[in-house]
Amino acid sequence: MDAAAAIGLEALSITDHDTFDGFDEAAPLAAERGLRLLCGIEVSTRLPRPGGGRARSVHLLGYFPAGPGDSFRAWIRVQQQIRYERNLALVDRLQELGIDIQYGEVRAIGRNMVARPHFARVMVRKGYVKDLQSAFDEYLDESAIAYVEKHDPGLEEAITEIRRGGGIPSVAHAVRIGLSDAAEVELLQRLIPAGLLAIETWHSDHSVERRRKYQDLAVSLGLLETGGSDFHGANKGDVELGTGRAGNCRAPVEILEPLLSALGV
Repeated sequence: MDAAAAIGLEALSITDHDTFDGFDEAAPLAAERGLRLLCGIEVSTRLPRPGGGRARSVHLLGYFPAGPGDSFRAWIRVQQQIRYERNLALVDRLQELGIDIQYGEVRAIGRNMVARPHFARVMVRKGYVKDLQSAFDEYLDESAIAYVEKHDPGLEEAITEIRRGGGIPSVAHAVRIGLSDAAEVELLQRLIPAGLLAIETWHSDHSVERRRKYQDLAVSLGLLETGGSDFHGANKGDVELGTGRAGNCRAPVEILEPLLSALGV
C-alpha cells in the first residue's frame, strides 16, 4: 500500500489466487493512505479441450465491490483444500526425482497460500536450479516432469460462484489461454450466458495491439474492461506495480466506475 501511494495510484486491487487474506490485511492500510482498494481474487479454472486430453488452464478474476458473500468464501475454502492436497503431492513428486524439499520449507515462504513459485524459490535457494524460470521449465510447468495437476473447478462453475457471491467475473490475461482469435470469440460468447461480465484488457503480457483487440471485443460483446499490472513482487521482477513491463500497463482509473455501477455499488 505504501508503494501504491508513492507512485500515485488512485485505485488498485489485490487478486491473489484462491484467497482474500491479502485484501483483508490491506484494506485498513489502503483507507489510511486514501487508496481505493477493490476486493478481488484470481481463481484457477479448467476448460476441457474439444478433442480430449488435459484441460486448458484459464484464470478467472473476481471483483467484489461490496465484498464477497459468505457462500463464495465457503466455496474458496474448498479450493484452498484442493490446493493444499496438490502441494503435498508435489512435494512427494519432487522427492521422487531427488529434490530434497519439505512442505514446511515452502510454507515458510508462501504462508497461508502456497503455490508453485514458492516451490521454485526453495529449489533456487537449495541449488537445484539456477533461477525461478529454470525451476518452472525443468520441473514445475504444466509440461515439466514434476507437474502435479490441481483439480480446479470448471470455468463456468467459477463464473457462477463469483456471481452468486456478489462479484464481477472477468477472464484474466486471455492471451495465455492459447486460443485462436476465432476460438477466443466463441469462448467469450459461450461464457456470457453463464454470467461472464468482463475481460481483462490491460495486462503486462498484452501488447498495444492485443490490448486494443480485447477492448474492441469488450465493446462488441457488451463486456466490461478490467486491468492490472499482475505485479508479483520478486516472483516477477520485470513487472512493476501499476505500470507493468517498461510502462506497458497503465490501466486508467476510468475503467473502475463501470465495474462499481455494474452491481449497483
